[in-house]
Amino acid sequence: MTTRQKKLSEPTRDILKGALAGLIGGLIATAAKSAAEKVYPPHEHGEPEPRQKKFLEESLPWVLGATAGAAYGALAEIYPQVTDKYGANFGMTLMAVTHEGPLHALGLATRPEPNEAREQRSEVVTHVVYGVVCETVRGLVRRSL
Repeated sequence: MTTRQKKLSEPTRDILKGALAGLIGGLIATAAKSAAEKVYPPHEHGEPEPRQKKFLEESLPWVLGATAGAAYGALAEIYPQVTDKYGANFGMTLMAVTHEGPLHALGLATRPEPNEAREQRSEVVTHVVYGVVCETVRGLVRRSL
C-alpha cells in the first residue's frame, strides 16, 4: 500500500523558503544586534534581576529575533516592499512594536525617558543593525534556496 503525498503549491513553497531564510537572517541579525549593544549599550537595568527573569531577558531576544525574522521572510515573499531601505524599516518597526508593546507589558523593556537621548539612539542604531543584517542574510539565503 503506497501513500500518495500531496505536493505543496509554488506560492506555499516560496513562503516557506522565505520564512526559513528570514529565520536564519533573524538569528544572525540577533547576534549582530547583541554585538552592537556591547559597543553602544542600550538602557541599563538598575537593580539585579531574579534568576528566572534574567534567563528570560537573555533568551527572549533570540526567540523574538528568529520569530520576527521568519515572519519578515515570509512577508517578503508576498509583499516585497517590506524589504525597502535594506531592512532598516523592518528594524525600526520591530523596535516600535516590541518596546511599546509586548516587551513593555511584560516588564522586559522600559520606555526611555526623554532626557536619555543616548539610550534612545542606542536602541535605534542597534535595531537598524538588526534589520539591515536580517535583510542581507535573508536575501542571500533566499537566493540560494
